[in-house]
Amino acid sequence: MLLAITQWLAQDVRFFSVFNYITLRAVLAAMTALFISFLVGPSMIRKLAAYKIGQSVRSDGPQTHLVKAGTPTMGGALILISVAITTLLWGDLRNHYVWVVLVTTLSFGVIGWVDDYRKVVHRNPKGLSARAKMGWQSLIALAVGFYLWDAASLPANTELIVPFLKFFVFPLTAFLFIALTYLVIVGSSNAVNLTDGLDGLAIMPTVMVSGALSIFAYVAGNVD
Repeated sequence: MLLAITQWLAQDVRFFSVFNYITLRAVLAAMTALFISFLVGPSMIRKLAAYKIGQSVRSDGPQTHLVKAGTPTMGGALILISVAITTLLWGDLRNHYVWVVLVTTLSFGVIGWVDDYRKVVHRNPKGLSARAKMGWQSLIALAVGFYLWDAASLPANTELIVPFLKFFVFPLTAFLFIALTYLVIVGSSNAVNLTDGLDGLAIMPTVMVSGALSIFAYVAGNVD
């Protein structure tokens, strides 16, 4: 939204053209997300603690994790709010890939919310069953794969480019493209969930994974 406004203002004031640079918007987006977290986070944690919405730790896990029982959970909602607002403010909303990533993220967030709801309200440490979780994740990932294949307008949109070897390009068939999309989306989600499954507190793997993906996204999106 802000990008569209600054592009309109740049027609008369040259200064606003700097907002077209990905680097500047990436920094501003990070600062905006941090500000939202600082603004909303403390009150949200107090509310969760007041309503006794705490994490229920699995009894078959390490004994050292039992001390984390009762830690306010559903903190993923704060992450989703920060990401959604920041993307809508600083992202290029004319790029359909931005919407694909945002909708996919929020959709997986809904799965996580249902999982947390069952843990907190029904006091079930296992939350959503593995079959149901994989089923919904698979449905979303396959839908995204089909959409990206159907919306592809250039050969490069469906080619596999080997990192750091830009001349090694492999055209993918519809089946291979959708299968790869599925593996990337579902695999990335469950790679974090494997470490999250014991105590439900996944902030550290989330920070590491999102930090790495941020670098990849920046490098892939920057023509230089």
